[in-house]
Parts: sequence; structure tokens; C-alpha cells
Amino acid sequence: MAPSIAAHPDRLLPAEPAVREIARSLYSRVAGLPIISPHGHVDAGVIEQNLPFPDPAALLVTPDHYVTRLIHAGGVPMDRLGLGASPAGSREVWRNFCAAWPAFEGTASGYWIRQEFEHVFGLHEEPTAENADRLYDALASKLEEPGFRPRQLFKEFNIEVLATTDDPLDSLDSHAALQADPAFPGRVLPTFRPDQYLNMAHPAWQGNVERLIAVAGGGASGYAGYIRALEARRRDFVERGAVSADHGVFTPATLKLDDAEAERLFERGRAGQAGPKERDAFEAHMIYQMARMSVEDGLVMTIHPGSYRNHHGPTFDAFGADTGHDIPFAVNYTEAIRPLLQDFGTAKDFHLVLFTLDETVFSRELAPLAGFYPSVYIGAPWWFLDAPDAMLRFRSAVTETAGFSRSSGFIDDTRAFCSIPARHDTSRRIEASFLARLVAEHRISEERAHELIVDIVDASPRRVFKL
Repeated sequence: MAPSIAAHPDRLLPAEPAVREIARSLYSRVAGLPIISPHGHVDAGVIEQNLPFPDPAALLVTPDHYVTRLIHAGGVPMDRLGLGASPAGSREVWRNFCAAWPAFEGTASGYWIRQEFEHVFGLHEEPTAENADRLYDALASKLEEPGFRPRQLFKEFNIEVLATTDDPLDSLDSHAALQADPAFPGRVLPTFRPDQYLNMAHPAWQGNVERLIAVAGGGASGYAGYIRALEARRRDFVERGAVSADHGVFTPATLKLDDAEAERLFERGRAGQAGPKERDAFEAHMIYQMARMSVEDGLVMTIHPGSYRNHHGPTFDAFGADTGHDIPFAVNYTEAIRPLLQDFGTAKDFHLVLFTLDETVFSRELAPLAGFYPSVYIGAPWWFLDAPDAMLRFRSAVTETAGFSRSSGFIDDTRAFCSIPARHDTSRRIEASFLARLVAEHRISEERAHELIVDIVDASPRRVFKL
């Protein structure tokens, strides 16, 4: 059997021999550095409880919308991928995945999964319809081994910091337990994610707001109690180690309203009377308020706009959110973010990390914004852009305007725990490749490139996220 291409030591490095040699040297400088993951979606309870992972399909297929969406595009119904009220059994899901494996050639998902098979699970075969059951059994056997529990893999993966994404009213009990456990070697940090409390269009907004005010409003009611409760819960998150607040918004619009207008819109929303423009205005105002709070409490503010969530209504109705039909669209940052930056763009110690799914924004808007405002950092390529060629395009787009110091460091943004080392290794190889080209073209010295790659991989996320 031929060795897996995932085992090749020069994977993702430049094809030209002289440039590849430089890239090898640069990559070797950072290959063994610890993983800093300041934004992701792994549940802290998975680490805290340290239970065995479920079966291979439940671990690698069903929860990963990168995977399910492409198989579905090939004609496989969602329920055959483990989703919905009457899902297929795990072994059938796995067979559907293996039969669809050729569709993943050239994709980021295909690359990551190969890396997991080779470097996490020690499996060297390519998935096929014929070997699906054999691979399933081999993976299931691995998952039963004590060394494949979440805490053991956390250590094996050399993770130093792992940030989760948490509801404002989450108890954060798992974070507290991990912080109190002297045997646990890393840091698992909560992240304040208030989308369902800021966006009136969310179906749970009214109920969420009432619960929030009752739990954390400090006796105040209405809009004043709402603001007080958000501030209080942010403080609770800070006490539990949080370093950032994340905002998944439709657009990056911001708006500064006076208290009377904000209260009027708030009450219309509570009564179910707010129209679309009023809902949008209130959310834009609340993103402004989140920036104000970040200036006061020190949480790094990250903004993730530009995704048309739940694009296919029938799929959402049947299978829910995060099932592969969130589609990117063009965004405007320069005008949309200006009200926030007028007041907070130069505020001391305020860090604002701006992400996008619209890569035309990298060079046209984000790099110039980060090249002027001390608060602004460019978020790493995210979601559909967190792939090798897109990462290279990102570096080419932003570096000539903003340099290397104004970007966030790599963000894996994943629910798939076992893919974390593959994703970070991908980023390190791409950074080495980009820097190697600059060295080969005599645009930077090789000595300086070695300093830069350590800064990009390790110092940047620590600096930007105040770790």
C-alpha cells in the first residue's frame, strides 16, 4: 500500500525547490510550538467530563457542516447523514461519507480529514465504499483507548489555550471545574457570545431578554435592566477567564442611539411590534454598546459578519441551524463600522478583531482600517476562506498595507476537536510558504523571516487576545 499523501513532510510547501528549502527551515521553527486557539466552538464539557468520544460518524461526519454540506450537494439526504428527527444509524452515515470521499479532493475538509486519519488515528487508507466498515471498526476501536479521551488528546495536541463559545447565561461550571483541577495542564477559556440577546429577529430574543434581566438585571427593568444585565454577565465571564466577546452578525453595521430611542426600540421589540428596520437599528446600536463595554471591561471584541444564515428554509425547518446552508455575501466595513470607530477606534487597550467571508474586503477595507486604527486587527481567514490557497491570498492581500503585526494569528473556529492540530499545522505551513517566497524574492531577509513566523504563530494571538 502506498503511503498516504498526508504523511509527506513537504505537504503544502512550495513546489520550487529553492523556495521549498527556505519554507522547510521556517516551518521547522514553529512546528512544535504550542497551539493557541483563541476562538472556537468545542464544548468545555467535553474536556471537563473527559468521556470517550462517540462513534466515528458522530465524531467526524454529522457535526461537521463542512462535511455534510458537500455530501448533501451530491444528492445524499440530510437524514442519511445523521441529522433530523429520524436519522440514519452511525454506520450507515459512515458508509455514505466513505462513498462520497472523492468529492473532497482539493477541499480543505479533505486535507484536514486526511491529516486526522494519518496523524491522530494512525490510519493510512483512503476511505472508499469498499473499506468503510473496516475503517469504522478501526476508528471505533481507537476511540475506546484511554489515550483517545479528550484530556489526553488535549495534551497530545500540545494545546496551551482553547477558547470556547458560550451563551451569556451559561453557568460556566465546566470552566470552573477545569480551572480548579491542578491535574489539567491547559487553559480553557469561555467566550461571551450574545447574538441571541442582541438580534431582535432571532425567534428566542424576547424570552432570552426576559431571562437575562431576571437573572442579572440587579433589580432594574426594561432597557436599563437589559444593559445592566449584559454588563454584569460580561464581568462574570471575565472572572471565569474570558478574554473576548464574539459577535456573529449579519452585517457589521454599528449605530449610536441616545438612550430614549434605544429604549423605545427595545420596548417595541419586547412587544413584538418592531419592524425590520427597527430591529436592524437596535442590533447595530447594541454592537456599538458591546464596543463600549469592551473598552470598559477589557474583553477583546471580535466581529464575524457576512453569512446568510439558514439560506434554505426547508432544510432549516427539518434539520435546524448549522447544517451546511449558511452562504457568504458581500459586506461593507468602511461605512458600517465607522460610528463605532469614531468613539472607540483609538481607545486605550481596546482590541477589535474584524473577520470577513468576503475576501475582496481584505485589501480594500480591512488592511487600510488596521493600518490606521490602533484598535483594529484583521481576523484570520475564516470559514470558507480557511483553506490553503485562500490563506495565501489573504497574506498577499493584507501584508503590503498592514504588514504582519496587524493580524490576529490563526483562528481554527472549529467544533471538530480532533481537527485542531491539522488546522493549525496547515496555517503554519502556509505562513512558511508565504514568507519563503518573500525571502527568495529578496523582499525580506531569511533571518527576519524566522522572527516573523514565530510572531505570527505564537506572539500575535497572545498579543491580540491579551493572553
